[in-house]
Amino acid sequence: MKACYFPLAVFANVLCLCQSYTLRSSVSWVVSSNDVVEDADLSEEVAPALLVDSAGLWKQAYPSSNVLGDSVESPGELVKPENDNVAQLSSRLFSYRLEKVKKSASSSPPPHQETARTARYIAHYSDWGHLSTISTQDKIKGLPFGNIFSVSDGPLDNSTGVIYFYVTPMDNTVSDLKSNPSASLTFSEAQGEFCRQMVYDPEDPRCARLTLTGKMVEVAPEELAFAKEAMFSRHPVMAKWPVGHKWFFMKLELIQVWLQDWIGGTSLIPLEDYFKATPF
Repeated sequence: MKACYFPLAVFANVLCLCQSYTLRSSVSWVVSSNDVVEDADLSEEVAPALLVDSAGLWKQAYPSSNVLGDSVESPGELVKPENDNVAQLSSRLFSYRLEKVKKSASSSPPPHQETARTARYIAHYSDWGHLSTISTQDKIKGLPFGNIFSVSDGPLDNSTGVIYFYVTPMDNTVSDLKSNPSASLTFSEAQGEFCRQMVYDPEDPRCARLTLTGKMVEVAPEELAFAKEAMFSRHPVMAKWPVGHKWFFMKLELIQVWLQDWIGGTSLIPLEDYFKATPF
């Protein structure tokens, strides 16, 4: 009878010696604000290499006892980055101190009856949106293609209603826009705290959504200073992105403002009303 327990004992010992592993993405975007490197070398030879991970997908993670909250120590150790310089540069490129971004002064949306103001509120306080274009990719040429972009309509204390972008020609969406500049940008109020606090599902009509449709154009030289302030004040990390990717500013020239912010239908907001309204 005792012999029956021997395989179980061996299996238990093997489990105790195991170390946990985790699947990580090709670029680590989660970096502690205390680890941000302020003076890292961002030369053209080094920075682009940070966007490629040649070490593989699987990396040793925290010991299994730590993950499970067990106080028993595991023999495993954390694997240090193969190159400390690369780790520091990755921190510099993809992170920034939270205090560099001014906090929103507004905590709740306008009344749903004020549709133009609601549209401006969502456009101003959204940090990113979903941009849809007509694809030029071979397998889906002529079909809709969606992509996420960081956006800004101005610094937090200066809303314009004009949506700015900071993009690279290396992006598939930018290739699409060169062929056809028409695009639609969609925001959801679920991006903020309001819908979670109200326990509204993102598809609940009371969790407002806004779609701005128009033509994407490159920002004119006389407008570049404001576009840069608008984007970099809301997304400070952008100032550190590799210049070799040829980043440039674009904006969406509006044709239509579509809003759903309540039960019972949608609203097409005249452009004049949209630009006259204020999100504050």
